[in-house]
Parts: sequence; C-alpha cells; structure tokens
Amino acid sequence: MKLHELKATTGSRKKETRIGRGTGSGKGKTATRGHKGQNSRSGGGTRPGFEGGQTPLFRRIPKIGFNSHNQKEYVLINLDQIEKFTFDEINHQTLVENKIIKNDKVLVKILAKGTLTKKVKVKVNKVSQSSKAMIEKNGGTVEVI
Repeated sequence: MKLHELKATTGSRKKETRIGRGTGSGKGKTATRGHKGQNSRSGGGTRPGFEGGQTPLFRRIPKIGFNSHNQKEYVLINLDQIEKFTFDEINHQTLVENKIIKNDKVLVKILAKGTLTKKVKVKVNKVSQSSKAMIEKNGGTVEVI
C-alpha cells in the first residue's frame, strides 16, 4: 500500500449538499428559502441587533458617563518613586531607558505623594504645585515641556 492508494472508509465522509443546483438535486428551485416572504428574497433579512420591533438590547441598556475624545492620559510618577531612582535627571529619555515609560511620546506628570530628599533635575509635561515646591526646596530644578 502506498500513500496515493489510501482512501477514506465508505460512509465516513458525507457529500456536501449543493443548494440551488436544479430541481433534480432536491434542493433546487426555492433553494431551501421557501415561497415568498422577507428571507426568500436576495438581500432579505433584518439588520444586526433587530429584535422584531421590540426595543433592542443596545437601546435598553442605560448609558452612563461621557468619554472625551480630547482627553490626555498621563503616566503618573510620585516623589517617593523619584527618591528610589538612581539617576538625577528625570526626562522622557531617562524614563524610557530605565523602562518606567514605554516610549517618549507618553505624557508624564509628577505628583507629590511621599517625600524627596535628593537634588533632582526634572523636565516633564506636567508637575503639581506641591511637588514642584518640594523639588525646588531640595535644590532641584523643574522645567515643564
């Protein structure tokens, strides 16, 4: 026996029913669609989500809140995190190098959670007033891009 001589066992593979291929096939003429009516016609049927005139699910569910298309999302960095950093200059490049942010297109904001004891040079998109005061109190500088 060779590979090209192999055949499926009789009865294990059923022939595909070919619909709409003449009256002799048994599935011709109306092609299993029946006579007349919405679904018998080409392009017939209802749109997705249609529930026969009943208020559809997507309209019954309550709509809550508002999502602005212009909202800017910031990566938040606290002062206690800055205290743990081994580098003294904080900008997008150093944050990407140390894998704190994914890329330099991300917006970064410094918040005042925790305390800061070392001198740091900060150059980011936003800084809270209290964190700016604490950084400058320790002799550091803050530059907002």
